Amino acid sequence: DDRRVLRAFKKYITHLKRDKNVSQNYIYLVTVVVKKFFEFGGIHILNEIKTPKRTKSLPKHLNEQEVKNLIHAYDKTGENLSKHAQLRNLRNKVILALLYSSGLRVSELVYLHTDNVDLTERTIRIRGKGEKDRIVLFDDRTKTLIEEYIEKKDDESPFLFVNRSGNHLTPRYIQMMIKDHAKAAGIKKKVTPHILRHSFATHLLKNGVDIRAIQQLLGHANLSTTQISTSVDMHTL
Repeated sequence: DDRRVLRAFKKYITHLKRDKNVSQNYIYLVTVVVKKFFEFGGIHILNEIKTPKRTKSLPKHLNEQEVKNLIHAYDKTGENLSKHAQLRNLRNKVILALLYSSGLRVSELVYLHTDNVDLTERTIRIRGKGEKDRIVLFDDRTKTLIEEYIEKKDDESPFLFVNRSGNHLTPRYIQMMIKDHAKAAGIKKKVTPHILRHSFATHLLKNGVDIRAIQQLLGHANLSTTQISTSVDMHTL
């Protein structure tokens, strides 16, 4: 009967809470999924069980030296490489520098058109989530890298970053490339495009940039999302 189901589920949740290898978020997920499953079957008695709170883990980020090491991981390996391999290394270096200096999402970067990059103003026009346009910035060093890359890039694709076939890159490729650079740079942390985005936001906040300005640069609709992205340094502030 329904009460039997309730008792069995309470017993199971108690078992999970006693297991030190089970996280609070896992218990939250189990509770939500099982309650929804039984609700779908017309059994609502599990609603008597209070859903546990989720724990909010602080987003990971790289320090400034780690970012520098990541970007320059392959600087000394280009001398004996083919022309194509040298261009690939330069392209990947530009990608890393741009992800960090602008806070772009990887989904925005792979579809970035060369025409949307203004090298004079050091700005990029982005069509982000919700079909909303925003302007992002990049620094002088990234500008120099982009200029060098565009000068050496020999294709007619409208996309700024392309593969050997002239097609735009994929988020999966960017993820694997960053993983490879992190390994070459001796970085033990897990590094992803989103980690670079968190690093961008965290370092801006650490250097005194107003959080609402960071919100605009990241393209967040809500300030609370920006607070999560920069919460690493909230305690310090």
